[in-house]
Amino acid sequence: MKKKELNFGIIGSGFMGRTHAFGISIANRVFELPYKLRLKKIADVSNALASRAAEELSVPLYTSDWKELVQDSSIDVINITSPNAFHTEMALAAIKAGKHVYCEKPLSTSVTDAKKMCDAAKAAKIKTQVGFNYICNPLLIKARQMIKNGDLGKIRGFRGIHAEDYMISPDSLFTWRHDPAGGGALADLGSHIITTAEFLLGPISEVLGNCITSINRRKDSSGIIHNVVTDDVTRAFIKFENGVSGSIEANWIATGRKMQHDFEIFGSNGSLFFSQERLNELFFYKNDDPEEEKGFKKIVASPEHEPYGRFCIAPGHQLGFADLKAIEVKGFVDSIAGLRSEPFNFDQGLRVQSIVELIRRSSIQSKWLGFTD
Repeated sequence: MKKKELNFGIIGSGFMGRTHAFGISIANRVFELPYKLRLKKIADVSNALASRAAEELSVPLYTSDWKELVQDSSIDVINITSPNAFHTEMALAAIKAGKHVYCEKPLSTSVTDAKKMCDAAKAAKIKTQVGFNYICNPLLIKARQMIKNGDLGKIRGFRGIHAEDYMISPDSLFTWRHDPAGGGALADLGSHIITTAEFLLGPISEVLGNCITSINRRKDSSGIIHNVVTDDVTRAFIKFENGVSGSIEANWIATGRKMQHDFEIFGSNGSLFFSQERLNELFFYKNDDPEEEKGFKKIVASPEHEPYGRFCIAPGHQLGFADLKAIEVKGFVDSIAGLRSEPFNFDQGLRVQSIVELIRRSSIQSKWLGFTD
């Protein structure tokens, strides 16, 4: 029986736009989906960029007007991969047009705007997804199961970091990422480690933040000097509702780090360590191992860690970044078909934005804050 087509339109053809295109293509081939996925149209800021992307990604249609893409009656899902400051306007337009919306993180640049997006989506009864594909890793799902099963005993601490070095040079240009609407390192990178922390250990209840701007002046592409007010590094102590305490860090001036999305979880009977730079490996330490055998044991991704086996039948052959996006695509497509709830919808994106803003306020006030403060 021929499957009904689900047509996607992507706004933005940069790094994440291409990742969405790859994710759709891979998901179509790897999974048994309720629809035949079709990337039908792509939009960018100029015809030159849009046409180039369409040719390179084998997309049949392109446009330099994202509003025209949103209004296209043949498109079912709008993928928003534009700079953060445009997410709200684009998502609200797509929701008004009756489209399902798949928006890259962070959902918006403020809690106020994120709530508008949530309310609009609920009123329109459309499905939503926020792009946090790191938590789609089968080994993070394994880690969460181990914690839930008590393999680590009583959880006593969490330590997480998302660090990269793409802003290390003071000569790097002032861009939308440095504008307050861009959100700085905390929104750009910190949203990832916040999401991972809550995915593994549940809701965060209190924070003590410290936001730091290390490079406070940058030139833009026209040579104009801007004072930078957004953070380059943010560190925060955190408390979870379950009583666990820990820390997180977001850092885009971490020299030498290209993708340090790492966490450590310490329990009374064992601990876990993971690094995104080696995303097919999870390390497990057990207190009850014999003394002569103590040490971190490497758990290698394999077909036993669903859905790894859909990609490769052999263990240790590695999943990649785009594969994680394909897993995320599958979850969202299944939710559109009514087969499951939304994996990470706008409400969850709003929660992440709420924690980001809570950490910022805590840094300004130099004190612990909870959601009732």
